[in-house]
Amino acid sequence: MTDDSMAQPAGRLVAGIDSSTQSCKIVVCELDTGRVVRTARASHPDGTEVSATAWLSAYREAAATPGLLDDVAALAVGGQQHGMVTLDDAGELVRDALLWNDNRSAQDAVDLIDELGGGRAWAEAVGSVPVASMTVAKIRWLNRCEPDNAARTASVVLPHDWLTWQIGGRSFAPTTDRGDASGTLYFDATANEYRHDLVNRAIGHDLDLPRVAAPDEIVGHTPEGVAIAPGTGDNMAAGLGLDVRTGEAVVSLGTSGTAFTLSKTQTHEPTGTVAGFADATGAFLPLVCTLNGARNLVATARVLGLSLEAMSELALTAPAGSGGLTFVPYLEGERTPPLPDARGELTGLTLANMTPANIARATIEGVLWSLAYGVQVLQQQTGDIKRITLTGGAAQSEAVRRIAPAVFGCPIAVTETFESVAVGAAKQAAWALSGSMPTWPVPYVREIEPSAADLAAAQGINSRYAAVLGAHFTS
Repeated sequence: MTDDSMAQPAGRLVAGIDSSTQSCKIVVCELDTGRVVRTARASHPDGTEVSATAWLSAYREAAATPGLLDDVAALAVGGQQHGMVTLDDAGELVRDALLWNDNRSAQDAVDLIDELGGGRAWAEAVGSVPVASMTVAKIRWLNRCEPDNAARTASVVLPHDWLTWQIGGRSFAPTTDRGDASGTLYFDATANEYRHDLVNRAIGHDLDLPRVAAPDEIVGHTPEGVAIAPGTGDNMAAGLGLDVRTGEAVVSLGTSGTAFTLSKTQTHEPTGTVAGFADATGAFLPLVCTLNGARNLVATARVLGLSLEAMSELALTAPAGSGGLTFVPYLEGERTPPLPDARGELTGLTLANMTPANIARATIEGVLWSLAYGVQVLQQQTGDIKRITLTGGAAQSEAVRRIAPAVFGCPIAVTETFESVAVGAAKQAAWALSGSMPTWPVPYVREIEPSAADLAAAQGINSRYAAVLGAHFTS
């Protein structure tokens, strides 16, 4: 647990909670300015199957930091999406939660797709196509593999729903929001209603599902009287924190990668490449997810015998395009594009270009290209994307920042290290408390306009990678 600052606030305060896979982070912000005045953190246990009580324990540990929640008027939770939390008819946990990264339900997702008539039928129904991470597939796994637990399950809630309910002392019924609900794949975010027929298809009986609150609603209070906003899923909270807008995309580069944008209408992409999520404001948040992010950089640095910082410096000595080297970053297969059995490749090697500097740069170009491909797919659904906000741990690399314009070929805004999910949750709490969406600034490090050389390099890099990707789909 850390306590970064106990500065005295200049105005009313709100708190945002990021209950992620790894930890619980709490930020306390000034309602009027969004300035972060206090923070705390506590770890979650490892694994893809954990007791939901661990999230409450971590929250309580972080919240116990002396003075952390003093003068806080409202709070909200941003939580990891898709996790299956099963409750019996008394509201008690039936079994440990299955998290988004638990893949045991992969075959169940395939079965559900086939039963409904294919990916297009799912996309038309709820905007997305089932994969193992989605809640509906996990419920089917429960019904197939643990029928007794399935029979005991009266309700399924999401991680942020459950933690919000517990923080409120269970004084109100479990509540969710349309953003997080859209990731279950049994909620129609266009009609704003549950698809109980899909619930029955998955588990064999109906469930008492959380009420879907308005995004600016106060859903209850803590035992201490702090107002509680609905909360949302982590990607939706990040969208709030980063102020994502139509015609722009947020690209987050961490262990894996995500790219999402704001849309006024829901997408219905039938291959499952684009998830047609709702956002936390009443609009939509089409999103693509890649499996291979910063781990590629770590792996190449290890091969070169360098630290990540030294690899970054080395990469910047190589020319744009890495002398023709192409690093295909599918070390763990890939989700976007859907190539689960693909593997990484380093192609185009010659005696002239096989240098450590070119290999270092090609790795960064390849990882960024995989996200640029995701943005290209988003554009097919939502229209032109003319600006990228680059965030996430790996975005702090100077080489990543400087190479990005030569891959995306558009203006890049780079953020500081920024708890976007927790700040987004706090922003929702401020909205619910004040009645209007606050205009908090995003802490940008810099805005990078692509040069003519960057634009030319982007065209060449994307053409080369498109050819390699085409070979994957025809092989």
